[in-house]
Amino acid sequence: MLELLAPAGSMEALTAAVQNGADAVYLGLGDFNARRNAKNFTEADLAPAVSYCHLRGVKVYLTLNTLLTDRELPAAADMIRRVSDMGVDAVLVQDLGVLRAVRQAAPELPVHASTQMTVHNLDGVKACAELGMKRVVLSRELSASEIEYICTNAPIEIEVFGHGALCMCYSGQCFFSAVVGERSGNRGLCAQPCRMKYGWGGRPEEYPLSLKDACLAQRLRQLRKMGVSCLKLEGRMKRPEYVAVITRIYSTLIKEDRMPTAEELSALEEAFSRQGFTQGYFDDKTGPHMFGVREEKTPEPKELFNQARQTYVNQENPRVEVKFYAMIRRGEPVQVGVEDGEGRVVTVAGDPPEEARTLPMTAQQVEKQLSRTGGTPYRCLGVKALVEPGLSVSLSALNALRRQALEELSRRRQLLIPRKTGQFQPGVRYENPTQAPGFTLSVRRAGQVSADLLNLAPAIVYVPAEELAAHPECVKKLSRETSLGVILPRVAWDRELEKLRQQLEKARDLGCTEALVGNLGMMSLARELNFRLRADYGLPVFNAQALKELKRLGFASATASFELKLAQLRDISKAIPVEGVVYGRLPLMITENCIIKNRTGQCACEGENILTDRKGERFPVVKAPGCRNEILNSRKLFLADKPDWKRVGLTYARLMFTTENPWECVQALERYMGKSQWAPAEFTRGLYYRGVE
Repeated sequence: MLELLAPAGSMEALTAAVQNGADAVYLGLGDFNARRNAKNFTEADLAPAVSYCHLRGVKVYLTLNTLLTDRELPAAADMIRRVSDMGVDAVLVQDLGVLRAVRQAAPELPVHASTQMTVHNLDGVKACAELGMKRVVLSRELSASEIEYICTNAPIEIEVFGHGALCMCYSGQCFFSAVVGERSGNRGLCAQPCRMKYGWGGRPEEYPLSLKDACLAQRLRQLRKMGVSCLKLEGRMKRPEYVAVITRIYSTLIKEDRMPTAEELSALEEAFSRQGFTQGYFDDKTGPHMFGVREEKTPEPKELFNQARQTYVNQENPRVEVKFYAMIRRGEPVQVGVEDGEGRVVTVAGDPPEEARTLPMTAQQVEKQLSRTGGTPYRCLGVKALVEPGLSVSLSALNALRRQALEELSRRRQLLIPRKTGQFQPGVRYENPTQAPGFTLSVRRAGQVSADLLNLAPAIVYVPAEELAAHPECVKKLSRETSLGVILPRVAWDRELEKLRQQLEKARDLGCTEALVGNLGMMSLARELNFRLRADYGLPVFNAQALKELKRLGFASATASFELKLAQLRDISKAIPVEGVVYGRLPLMITENCIIKNRTGQCACEGENILTDRKGERFPVVKAPGCRNEILNSRKLFLADKPDWKRVGLTYARLMFTTENPWECVQALERYMGKSQWAPAEFTRGLYYRGVE
């Protein structure tokens, strides 16, 4: 049976989810979750919420799926310890530093990998299992065949999104809101730039980044057969009535193992949609048909929501199945027992029965009275009663024994199993290196690697795997002072890995020794081929604990998140060498859906494709490995005229070349080396001074 996981942005939404058939709920606590704008829960709310759910057989998962700073981690660790004591069933994480904190503060608390970790292939799932996680929430972009392959071979549970909003970018890899609006999606405050209007080099008149909501209501049997453990419904920002509607429909479909009716599909769409739904990712059929917007002045479905409220407001829909037992014998106390589905048995006793003066008590009467569990979370599956003839027991006495038995069962169902707890230890502090950082360069095209560029002797030049395999001649220009690194794609499905392996083998044979890895799912392949692992920005480093975890995983260096302020980057204790991006167009999104092809109807990656927003900013859209898109920032990050980046403890300063021609690449590196006064026509300081919320 698929576990149905419903959103709970508030206590009312939690009640709506539980009363409408959710097997589990996920919720946020304070500011440490990816929906900081939801109402969320306080710690005072959480304990009764967990008790409410556990009484009714529902699990509670806490979202801790944001990037945290070193200053925030101690408070987060204290909170983790307390919520573990409250009985939370699992926590979802994105940040490897938070994972370390969970291990220390609550080592027995199960951990799930959030979709923010961008796990999208089997090696990524295995990496999470090796990290001690019990479940992985897969990227929403995966097709049915990819999900099935992962489920068939995964060593841990797999969770997929089944209904609700789709992000245009792979979750965990979106920097659009942060770079443009200073509100980080990786910190729980996404401003949803994908829902804005854009134009192609002109006025913004379309919505090329606004996907319809997903709806897999017609694919539930397939998901179950594939081996998916949990189906997640999105919507912590939505109204409780919405939660009630979608939870009831999906719960009914799962339990009755059937397809949805036309009325149920209509109700899902009426509750919320963006011009309908899409199954495009699941069906491996991307394209313009997947896009839609929430039409202005869409009326609230008052009748539907009024009906939904009736399912949970002052309403108890019994869901815990129990069996009763009764024994009524002469000279012995009346005994009533109750047993739940997990094997808990409660027995209570009353006064001995009296001799019947008129009509004696029958087993049928006892069974009828004990089965009256209305108004409680319990549903009676049956009663077995042994009643000796000629005896009498008042109905009020039987009712009292039933209530007493259920009250004790409720108490036991809410008992917490003690877990081990510990103290968060930041560990030894490493002093920042004092020498000036060396320069590393990453290019998007092999043609950007010129002899003039290499004559400047950068420490490492990173070239994409497919570019290096296609243009081995660029290696001949390298000098002994410069190491060659291969850039692994941040996204590569299992069906793409054999081709990637071949490209990496060519790179290795060319003398490449370094591998820039931006996803957990790429580690295994790079290790197997004996590359030195260097973590890219796709594996976010927001705190010292993340660096320690990457060191434990065998990384020789790591790239700091460019959402950090320079002061925060300076204060991070650096267990391994740290690289910082100091120049270039920052990546804003990586998308599975090709918006270039959606516009033109054909592959046109090599031409100029510029997305324009309402402020006139121009965002280049370029090809990413696997025929994906990458949206780049409109302005180049430029810090060469500022000395601050040299004083934050970086071992390497990276210049990221994307749309530059070979001459511009040389000019940029010379400027950072103090050999010229070149500067881009328009530039930004990124987030190094502004920071993000």
